[in-house]
Amino acid sequence: MEAFRKGIKETITSHQVDVQNGLSSQQVTQSRQENGANVFDAEKKVSLFKKILLSLNDVATIILLIAAVISFVATYLESSGNYFESLLIIGIVVINSALAIVQEGKAEDSLAALQNLNRTQVKVLRDGHIVQIDADDVVLGDVLVVQNGSAIAADVRLIESVELQAEESALTGESLPVEKDANATFESDNNIDLGERITMVYRGTTIVNGHGRAVVTAVGMQTEMGKIASLLRNESKTPLTPLQRRLVQLGKNISWLAIGAAVIVLGLGIAQGMDLKHIFLTAISLAVAVVPETLAVIVTMTLALGVQRIAQKHAIIRRLPAVETLGTTNIIASDKTGTLTQNKMTVRKVWHDQHDDLLDIADGLDTSAQEVLSLAAISTNVAVKSVNDQKVYDGLPTEVALVRAIESETSREQLLSQYPLVDQVPFNSTKKRMTTVHKHPEGGYIAITKGAFDVLLPMVKHGDRQRAEQVNKMFGEQALRVLTITHKNFDVMPEEPTQDFYEQDLTLVGLVGIIDPPRPESAPAVEKARQAGVRTIMITGDHVETASAIAREIGILREGDQTITGSELAKLSDQELDENVQSYSVYARVTPTDKIRIIKSWQRQDATIAMTGDGVNDAPALKAADVGISMGETGTDVAREASDIILTDDNFATIINAISEGRGVYVKVRKTINFLLSANISELLVILIAMLLGWGSPLLPVHLLFINLVADGLPGFALSREPMLTNVMNQPPMPKNAKLFGQGLDRQIGLNAILFAVVTLIAIWIGQNLTLGGLQPNEQVGQTMAFIILSLTSIWHVFNIRSEKTLFAISYGANKSLVNMAIIATLITLAISLVPLTQTLFGLTALSIAHWAVILVLSVLPTIVIELFKRMRPNLFKV
Repeated sequence: MEAFRKGIKETITSHQVDVQNGLSSQQVTQSRQENGANVFDAEKKVSLFKKILLSLNDVATIILLIAAVISFVATYLESSGNYFESLLIIGIVVINSALAIVQEGKAEDSLAALQNLNRTQVKVLRDGHIVQIDADDVVLGDVLVVQNGSAIAADVRLIESVELQAEESALTGESLPVEKDANATFESDNNIDLGERITMVYRGTTIVNGHGRAVVTAVGMQTEMGKIASLLRNESKTPLTPLQRRLVQLGKNISWLAIGAAVIVLGLGIAQGMDLKHIFLTAISLAVAVVPETLAVIVTMTLALGVQRIAQKHAIIRRLPAVETLGTTNIIASDKTGTLTQNKMTVRKVWHDQHDDLLDIADGLDTSAQEVLSLAAISTNVAVKSVNDQKVYDGLPTEVALVRAIESETSREQLLSQYPLVDQVPFNSTKKRMTTVHKHPEGGYIAITKGAFDVLLPMVKHGDRQRAEQVNKMFGEQALRVLTITHKNFDVMPEEPTQDFYEQDLTLVGLVGIIDPPRPESAPAVEKARQAGVRTIMITGDHVETASAIAREIGILREGDQTITGSELAKLSDQELDENVQSYSVYARVTPTDKIRIIKSWQRQDATIAMTGDGVNDAPALKAADVGISMGETGTDVAREASDIILTDDNFATIINAISEGRGVYVKVRKTINFLLSANISELLVILIAMLLGWGSPLLPVHLLFINLVADGLPGFALSREPMLTNVMNQPPMPKNAKLFGQGLDRQIGLNAILFAVVTLIAIWIGQNLTLGGLQPNEQVGQTMAFIILSLTSIWHVFNIRSEKTLFAISYGANKSLVNMAIIATLITLAISLVPLTQTLFGLTALSIAHWAVILVLSVLPTIVIELFKRMRPNLFKV
């Protein structure tokens, strides 16, 4: 039988507890041996060597390593001794590996944060004495002594409780403290949610009122918190992001293309009777040429710069690929308490009985509201302190809300100076009310009783009870927690005052409606997300009525949308959930396991889902989501460690700003792929077509490596600094299963590559067949012209892809580094082509002015054609 269902006697008997003396030292040792210590299982740490291997276990990285080996071989066979290109490729691999290890962190961080929750001191009854011990030393069967402020170190079944309340929001998502009752009973066949098991207090929660004793029923991994640790471990393997999956597939395709091209070139060379060594060098250099060596590092730079920009918008990215995943997010699953709401109970509505005034205090406090709230505020046990010139409130959240509500007019201290406290009947979880007695400034005494509406209304003798019932129903429909405020005036204190005396013949003062209100920015952010094609759903441990009211207010729950509770969700199979998941906008009273089920169901619908949360109970879901987003100010360490992104301002609207930046990053990555592959594929076409035409190999291996690493690499690095397009949030998100070359990117690359190849082949033919400026045609002239034209067209192409409109659509001053890199790459190309020493090293020859004129015309021709296409076929170039 579950621990919360057992009665007190049954609990004591089953754990063989002596409630007067607790466990003996011998029993403690025996319990620890049989049931384990009160610690979480430590996950086996991954060695640095294994982390390095894992970071290299990537198709794109493997291709780079193969490219490095091929480059080494080519350099060795040529006996040039120039291993610069090979070392540069290895350097790129090392940089990528280091970034992966440093940025992505470790899965055990989440478990370590869970362990930190356990580093506290607790009071237990042992050998007949109350002693204070480390939480790690608690064992099954221990008798815990709990009181206001106690942190609970294990799951315990209460055997005594006096006005006991526990704060469980981190575990259950419930925004209000939960009243506990050791004597409560449950039907054996009912499904009882975690937050409703009022005979239990769970590890990781805190006592905020009352005192009691409890028997430890679960320790370590067997606690509800331990189960969450297990869930975190199950979710510790981070899935590949959409872009990572697409780049992996791109790497595989490129590798097959490289192998196929090398085989074809080998076949053609042998058929044409070329020198075997020359054919081999051409084939392997072609394989290197097809691989965009700088792609991985440019993508990493683009993501890293995205991280910097997002940090300026109050979001810390813990894992680089999360930036890109944000851009493809189409579902935001948000926790309610502390994420969409302020996690601060606040008075929203006040009703005064005599004047029948119904006031929303956002409009200010009138005289009637002041009277109700003044009496309510002094009938509390709230202590107000000043810490670093800021007010700090110590007390129950609902009572703090009453005190804060009146402070625009006066303070509780000022009110108490007018109405000195003389007696008090503390709040009772059974009677659900509290009474304080004060001296009245006009003489006599006033007893103020506040509490639950259904309890106090029958006790009211003076007041409009019928109207009060209408207002109570109205408040309830708005998910407001209703406090009823009453009073009784009397002239003389009785010699032996009783609670019955204070609470007889009560006069109704009014009703106060309290709620944890939405953040002001939540509704606009939800609407902005909707306009961008991103749907927001709410997943919370709070009650369905409260969750629905908040969701409706901020625009999450719209007409036709449905809500579902955790108990209802438990009755659905995964298939049934998949069939209906898109109908639900609010999931209430859910457990950590439920949250994971919901997330995985959406993922099976090909959704890219971001999960936000701040509590321990959110951590497994944060790990399971495509993007986990935690709150930096109010979030727990566990939630932050489990997340990919931390919001430093706890602002839901920051998520939308981050999504906007993520979409911009995705666009820039596609531009990078366009830029690099256009050149790489054009190199492939040039070599294959030239060999098919019997022109021999038009480019040397060193030419191809130079183009990839310098002509493409330098401007490519600057692409990561491109300004973000202003229209990214006016378009729907990229589907998770969308092809990397979708939306016309394949056509753009194909067109660019054909244009580059055509002008290069024309240059080769001219160099090999026409006499210009007195220079006789030969193969080396053709190679030199091909090298220069491919380099220049690649460099200048970076300006073509900046905009889908015209190359002048984006200010050149908006990305000065791109202009500078393009100039530097152009100057390096010209220097290599003109300086005799580098001409010799690169196998080039001097050209006539006429040849340079042809090169200039052919190099700018692709840009002119692309600009014409942008005007005639603008849809072809949309990003």
